[in-house]
Amino acid sequence: MPSPFPGMDPYLEGSIWSSVHTTLTTEIARQLAPKLRIGYVVLVTERFDMELTDEELSSSPVIIPDVSIAEDTPWPSPVFNPASGIIPAPLTLNTMVVDREPQFSIEIQDLEDRKLVTAIELLSPSNKQGSSRAEYLAKRNGILFSDANLLEIDLLRGGKRVPIREPLPPTPYFVFLSRAEERPATGIWPISLREPLPKIGVPLRRHDGDVELDLQAALTSMIETFRYDALMKYNKPLSPPLQGDDALWAAERIRQHQR
Repeated sequence: MPSPFPGMDPYLEGSIWSSVHTTLTTEIARQLAPKLRIGYVVLVTERFDMELTDEELSSSPVIIPDVSIAEDTPWPSPVFNPASGIIPAPLTLNTMVVDREPQFSIEIQDLEDRKLVTAIELLSPSNKQGSSRAEYLAKRNGILFSDANLLEIDLLRGGKRVPIREPLPPTPYFVFLSRAEERPATGIWPISLREPLPKIGVPLRRHDGDVELDLQAALTSMIETFRYDALMKYNKPLSPPLQGDDALWAAERIRQHQR
């Protein structure tokens, strides 16, 4: 069954986002690949964001046991070997292991020298909040100081937007396009919850023009191919919740969808 929303489905922003990020990134690359001119290649690249948030530090009893309880808990006496003088550790607790979250990006490269021409980032929560945001902004600045183009797709309502000097309109989703030859000017597509995702011109080298990226076609294809509609629980509250008229509009769309 198709999504009840004409564009981005906000229920994709929840617990399944990690999967959505992977499959939508791949679908965007698949859509772009046959449109590239001779001399270019599109690649899906992987990196890992590592982050331990304050919430995880304070709320995860599995990762960080309560030391005060541990001190009151009787532990078995260690076995002491007088001959060796080695005493086993009298206490065993769990160490904090930081999860490595895979992040996929798209690179359009020049085939001749494998130089980056355009980077495409589908933003994730770790790009927009917490300690991993600083890592992403450092990577972003490296691209902005190069002669490569940068296309950032922000389909998440939570977290901070990418740094823009002027105030952004209060829409839930955005696409940002920084063309190398036009910096610091940035093309911005504010996207309403009530409209389809736009078609974007993805820049190559200046003399080769743009190739079209139909974001809505990529999203729809991903939802239908991987049956994300079967995973979305439209009777559950959203996080972050919709506000005002958008909340009423979405509730009506879902009600009609479930008839």
